[in-house]
Amino acid sequence: MENNSVGLVKTQYVTFKDEFFFESGRVLNPITVAYETYGSLNEDKSNAILVCHALTGDHHAAGYNHPDDQKPGWWDNMIGPGKPLDTDKYFIISPNFLGSCFGTTGPASIDPATKEPYGLKFPVFTVKDMVKLQKRLIKYLGIEKLKTVIGGSMGGMQALEWAITFPEMVESVIPIATAGRITPMAVAFNTVARMSIMKDPNWNNGNYYGKTPPVDGLAIARMAGHITFLSDASFHKKFGRKYATLEGIYDFFGYFEVENYLRYNGYKFARNFDANSFLYIIKAMDIFDISYGYGSFEEAVGKIRCKTLFITFTSDFLFPNYQTEEIVDILSTLEREVTWENIESDYGHDAFLLEFDAQSDLIRNFLRNL
Repeated sequence: MENNSVGLVKTQYVTFKDEFFFESGRVLNPITVAYETYGSLNEDKSNAILVCHALTGDHHAAGYNHPDDQKPGWWDNMIGPGKPLDTDKYFIISPNFLGSCFGTTGPASIDPATKEPYGLKFPVFTVKDMVKLQKRLIKYLGIEKLKTVIGGSMGGMQALEWAITFPEMVESVIPIATAGRITPMAVAFNTVARMSIMKDPNWNNGNYYGKTPPVDGLAIARMAGHITFLSDASFHKKFGRKYATLEGIYDFFGYFEVENYLRYNGYKFARNFDANSFLYIIKAMDIFDISYGYGSFEEAVGKIRCKTLFITFTSDFLFPNYQTEEIVDILSTLEREVTWENIESDYGHDAFLLEFDAQSDLIRNFLRNL
């Protein structure tokens, strides 16, 4: 392990037994939340930072769960001693969000009333529901106010929701590669993903637990999503038009390197993720719109009163930069303390998981000036 790693960390769980009210009006209990923490909470509990993960991420953001782990958590470059989210200074909380399949209650969890997995009986949830459950966790930890809430992609949506719904609980937010609502094109890609799963005969209307899961459908869904994570430049750089098979271009079953890459990653993902969770999460992404419940998008943005640092990437076509610019312009007009950095990158949407150097100083300086 590297010297500035948080080292071995243990996943923690807390179960809330009181009723949880979803935005839809549905009620559920109990609900378990899986989470990890890094660093130490100071005496007045003022150094807490909440890290929100992206669509298919989890709570394991840094360090190692086992001594023989080959890879650390998904944002290990950003979390640890001396790193931008410095565990010598801050207490980092990384929860698994509502509806996921990595420890927090979701469609694959057991319904105590039936002793069977919820499946499609699980309530449709929203990003706001995720944040409401995170608030319970924060209160459980005895924290009244967060130093910042940070996250990329769907994690950035959660950061925005925190600033709008619970402004009294956040000193700042750092939304990265995100938007206040996704584009019709993004909804279209999610529709392809959704249909690929639901048309897999093994999906069986969500009743596949204990049977053969819809691996093909979920793998294809992931392939569709993966295309949106990259950019034209990164596809050229990674694969070009290289052929992956020796049979040649006139062999019907021959394929390109890019096809090989999508297949490999699609099926690898399908072995580790729950198809119903995926369907529910992309539904939450589709219906996310910060203006919901307010008179306008501008009114919703106006609820943000904390300091903000927005980070975007030039080649991100899944969350185009103009979506962040719209929010930044509203905040600037309202004379809020807002900073926006658009980082030059060829990595596309995936840049928030790869462009560590470019993000590090921005985040470190922002936190230093709080």
